[in-house]
Amino acid sequence: MKRSLIDHQPEVQRAMVVGVELARSPKGTRPAGEGRHAQDRISEAVGLAEALDLEVAVQEVVRLRRAVPATLFGSGRVDELGALARAGDAGVIIVDEALTPVQQRNLEKAWGAKVIDRTGLILEIFARRARTREGRLQVELARLDYERSRLVRTWTHLERQRGGLGKTGGPGETQIELDRRLINDRMVRLRAELEEVRRTRGLQRAARTAVPHPTVALVGYTNAGKSTLFNRMSGAEVMAQDMLFATLDTTQRAIRLPQGRPAILSDTVGFISDLPHELVAAFRATLEEVAEADLILHVRDIASADSAAQKLDVERVLEMIPPVEGRERVILEVWNKIDQLAEDEAEALALKAARSGEAVVVSALTGLGIEKLRSEIAARIDDEPALDVTLQAGDGEALAWLYANGRIVARTDLDDGSIRLSVRLHPAAIGRFERQFPQADL
Repeated sequence: MKRSLIDHQPEVQRAMVVGVELARSPKGTRPAGEGRHAQDRISEAVGLAEALDLEVAVQEVVRLRRAVPATLFGSGRVDELGALARAGDAGVIIVDEALTPVQQRNLEKAWGAKVIDRTGLILEIFARRARTREGRLQVELARLDYERSRLVRTWTHLERQRGGLGKTGGPGETQIELDRRLINDRMVRLRAELEEVRRTRGLQRAARTAVPHPTVALVGYTNAGKSTLFNRMSGAEVMAQDMLFATLDTTQRAIRLPQGRPAILSDTVGFISDLPHELVAAFRATLEEVAEADLILHVRDIASADSAAQKLDVERVLEMIPPVEGRERVILEVWNKIDQLAEDEAEALALKAARSGEAVVVSALTGLGIEKLRSEIAARIDDEPALDVTLQAGDGEALAWLYANGRIVARTDLDDGSIRLSVRLHPAAIGRFERQFPQADL
């Protein structure tokens, strides 16, 4: 049942990208663009197409007063766009809007070309980029959910009879019904496998709680620089390219904060405007890392003209991921790519971030502002009171344990060789320390 939404051919396929500006969304709930620049929106759609190795030969923005139920565009526009596609020899036409199955089928008939909407485009990118077993399961589930409603486009010409054993009956099970049943069965199996993944993640989180290191999750619009920041802070080598959805699979690494306290940093999948609901549902197991995090770093491409609109898109997705019951969500904005701005503009943004107290300006590429970010992270996850601990000379193992599992706020080396520390420890860690090192003076 697994089919690519775009034909895989040795030669590069030519494509046309059609941007859509509606006075209202098809459901009448969203003003078009919500402050986005039309050129930025179609540039993003072109970037998504190029991420699938398509050659964008034509790009066109269409402004509509209302959506036509049958084809989205009016008949005149449909003819114009078809002519543009033929002139550009485009075999694939990407419409940067969610299409109904009927609209998609009718446009393919009118244009004589493969038509893909925004949802299908993002799903195809995810299908190609997923590397881990969990990622592939999540993408397949999302794509099956999407294709289930579009079987009418594929199988309406087929129908088959089931044996009636000599009895009079109706036409039997059609191919579309069989295909839909097969998809439903496959989705049930995928959900069961993902539930096992979710259970395993829960066990991993429980193990991390037993060695209580705070968790920090990176979220942000795709291509905001999350993976570059992750690599900069952790020393990892996660794929980081100037490409939409360069990485999909969640990666975790231990990092060190000021005074040596460890934390777990998670790099999650990038968000995007109009993120398909199928993907949000399918990636529940991955996104639970965000729900469980002690601190969320919202990485923003502050150099983008659409930074404010991208912020709203990320916040909408976060609203779909409720925090763990009883835990307050803590978010720190990271204004990335400050190196791409003029010096005076960068200075103004740095002052604005400092005044707000809720943002840090950085360049993940050059390392500017990274140490300030580490300090801000430590300040927000240090909610435990500082304890005074006195260690005798020779208690090197206890000293190393405190540095590995807590945050040393102050240290005084006394004349007799003993050491007095002010340290922040998770309540569970305090109990373990007392049991393991009863000689220490708390």
